[in-house]
Amino acid sequence: MNTSRSRTQIEAPARRRTPLDLLMNSGLGKMLRGIGIAPRPTSGESLLDLADALLSLRGRASGPALASAFFDLYEASDPAARQEFLGKIHDLHPSDASAIDKAIAAWSEHRDENAARALHEATESPSQKLIRLLNLAPQGTERLIAMREDLLAAPKDGGTGLAAFDRDLEDAFTDWFNAGFLELRRISWDSPAQLLERIIRYEAVHEIRGWDDLRRRVEPIDRRCYGFFHPQMMDDPLIFVEVALTTELPSAIHQIITEERETVQPRDASCAIFYSINNCRNGLRGIPFGNYLIKRVVGLLKEELPELSCFATLSPVPGFARWLAKEPEGADVPAAPELRKLAAKYLVTAKGKGGQPLDPVARFHLGNGARLEAIHANADLSPNGQRQAHGVMVNYVYDLGEIEANHFALTELGTVATSKAVQSLVDDPEPKEPKSKGGRKSGTAKDPVPA
Repeated sequence: MNTSRSRTQIEAPARRRTPLDLLMNSGLGKMLRGIGIAPRPTSGESLLDLADALLSLRGRASGPALASAFFDLYEASDPAARQEFLGKIHDLHPSDASAIDKAIAAWSEHRDENAARALHEATESPSQKLIRLLNLAPQGTERLIAMREDLLAAPKDGGTGLAAFDRDLEDAFTDWFNAGFLELRRISWDSPAQLLERIIRYEAVHEIRGWDDLRRRVEPIDRRCYGFFHPQMMDDPLIFVEVALTTELPSAIHQIITEERETVQPRDASCAIFYSINNCRNGLRGIPFGNYLIKRVVGLLKEELPELSCFATLSPVPGFARWLAKEPEGADVPAAPELRKLAAKYLVTAKGKGGQPLDPVARFHLGNGARLEAIHANADLSPNGQRQAHGVMVNYVYDLGEIEANHFALTELGTVATSKAVQSLVDDPEPKEPKSKGGRKSGTAKDPVPA
């Protein structure tokens, strides 16, 4: 009898070991069983049980290992299990009302440093504590960002717990990604290939079509690219800005990114044009480091090139086409002069939540204290530029002497800072082209693209 063959016939196929199996068979799993914690078999329930274990640990020695095990299981789980965890974790661990009452009473009685610290600890929600503990895992910060990306992609009917956990994550990221903790770095053609690949992938304003296109944006002496980096994510930018050094305000994007153009010597440039600003991680949505990036880059450029007198953007108007489609004039796309007038009306008068500009890019730059300087038609002929704004682009100017006044006027009075040329587009029924000092119409000789 062939015993080897018989043994082969009766052996059952080995069950595939899950991340939970690996955890429970490890030394950490034995420790968890020793304190009465045995995660349930389904992924969503197991994640909740591991979170319970993290919150119940009194010592910190096992925290990084358990946090790492949690993320291993989370990343191996399917979207449904992840959403189950994200939707339930906050509500399963409400704030301790009795502990808060006790801390308030102690503060009312003593009003000293110890009472204040106890009150702060009592009011910290368990989910906030969980976020801090999960950050102990290897690459914990980056993995938490990915978790928030899952949360933001979840259905909006996920209940109040989902929104509450998102607020806790956003609050934590606002502290961790404070501009003072971030490193500003120039990104050049000599930067690591992995970083350059990410720049190509993250560019969402003006698509980078391969390595040659990227090289034209970061290698020439009249081009710059800067990014903010976090100490735990040193080759993965959080946000980056592309800059062109020019002799005048550009009126179309092809003037900047075309293959055939004349290089400007940096000492001859008078303008620094921020033509593409990209937030790289959706999980950091709402974290306000974009305005700090522009101000830091302005400072660097002024130090390097004192001759620069104008800091401005060439920006898209992503909400314009959608707004225009709802207006009486939007049945057919009008000719360039009327299109500029309607774009001015949209940017200056259309308001959203809190009386702020409806357009997201306008809200960003105007909220930072910039001035709406010029509006150009036929400025972005790409499919995306035509789809979102019928080709319209605008210049916002950062006049360092006016930034605070412009910011105050917008936030307190709801007034958009504009140039006289833009205001004339809003005020005049049939605006005329402004004349230059020499008596010629500005734009006809200066702008290669009709505006």
